[in-house]
Amino acid sequence: MATPEEAVVELERLHAAAVTALRDALRDYFETGRIPDAATRLQFRYPALRVTYAPTAVSSPTRRAFAKFPTAGVYTTTITQPAAFRTYLLDQLRPLTTEFGAALEVGVGSQEIPYPYVFERGDELAMSGTSAADLARHFPVPLLSEVGDEIADGLWDYGPDLERPLSLFDAVRVDYSLRRIIHYTGSDWRFMQPWILLTNYHRYVDQFIAWGLQQIRAEGPYTSLILPGGLVIDASMSDEDALAIAAGAPWHRFQMPAYHVATADGQGVTLVNIGVGPSNAKNITDHLAVLRPHCWLMVGHCGGLRESQRIGDYVLAHAYLREDRILDKAVPTGVPIPALAEVQVALQEAAAKVTGESGEALKGRLRTGTVVTYDDRNWELRWSQERRRINMSRAIAVDMESGTIATQGFRMRVPYGTLLCVSDKPLHGEIKLPGAASAFYERSVGEHLRIGLTAISLLKQQSLSLHSRKLRSFDEPPFR
Repeated sequence: MATPEEAVVELERLHAAAVTALRDALRDYFETGRIPDAATRLQFRYPALRVTYAPTAVSSPTRRAFAKFPTAGVYTTTITQPAAFRTYLLDQLRPLTTEFGAALEVGVGSQEIPYPYVFERGDELAMSGTSAADLARHFPVPLLSEVGDEIADGLWDYGPDLERPLSLFDAVRVDYSLRRIIHYTGSDWRFMQPWILLTNYHRYVDQFIAWGLQQIRAEGPYTSLILPGGLVIDASMSDEDALAIAAGAPWHRFQMPAYHVATADGQGVTLVNIGVGPSNAKNITDHLAVLRPHCWLMVGHCGGLRESQRIGDYVLAHAYLREDRILDKAVPTGVPIPALAEVQVALQEAAAKVTGESGEALKGRLRTGTVVTYDDRNWELRWSQERRRINMSRAIAVDMESGTIATQGFRMRVPYGTLLCVSDKPLHGEIKLPGAASAFYERSVGEHLRIGLTAISLLKQQSLSLHSRKLRSFDEPPFR
């Protein structure tokens, strides 16, 4: 029986050995054409973690939403990048051993590491002159049959004599998404911070960069600003050099560029400009979920649906009319997506703090209600067909991402929330026109972003309670 610390050290050793063996075999193949034999391929496997819970007495109840067992049994998963996930793994394993008396075992699993996942630069294959088809005959490759969300979606097989999943994602699923994060955001996945803001307008990026530059020069926890392409700005740089690096960041090369204001302890803030539409929203959250972030918040623009709303007012979503359709099979529309009290309170408190308003004055600018999320940007052209459903829902705003992001948070057990800013009122003749839109952006974006950042600061003070039991199923894997 290993302690959590010993288990993680062994996971790190086994993973490092497997990666080294696979890289050495690839290098040998590139240089000499030597094909790895069966014994060598046995070294290309992810480490496996096995946790056995065999209670001899009733465990003390805990209000914690994770690191606990739904029932006695054996729980297993494969692990990738254990050194990077060390803090997360220890946070899960320590309560399982100290509070529940679980036994830990570490060994070599049955899943092979696909060869692309050990490339660091990403261009090794092109430089070798070897084709992917050639490598696929002799080395493990990513197989869609091995990658899926069956555990997260509750589709795994279970029974009294079967081992149960220890985590929502196994090593193959995690590695798949780590590579997708790099591809879409232009950032190494190691730069991603656990507190995430998602936006649908690049102007929020400009404000985030300005805020990040201020933070790394202040006497606070933030140490660096990391831009797409891996560009890093820290306090040692002059203002002139920092601005030049920020201006030259190659964000336009990436579909959903990410920006990070990092801390030494890895508790900073990431902003991802996901662009427009539910497909992008689902895509990036599918992959960010494997990092097990503490929270993701949507801060973007919406159309106001009520006459009393004004351009620049805020919408705090407490429900979603899901017309995005992209998650209807994974999470049917009949499944409610609950508002999370901790997030709602933090967003409202942050709005009061940043705007300096409270009571009726704040209510005049911040309205709580249902947001409609569409998959069609030109839904207005179907107004005669959509009017009754929107009216029945009592919706107060419309966008194309928030419902998807909230549903993904519910599905992937990542705390979520939405604070939108009214940029137009399509039902009341106030549509987006270039001049009016520019004036709105100048006034509102900075304040809106500060509200999101302030909400994250408040949520950091209650990270344990933030991981609500509302997000856990009754047969949930022990890991958060």
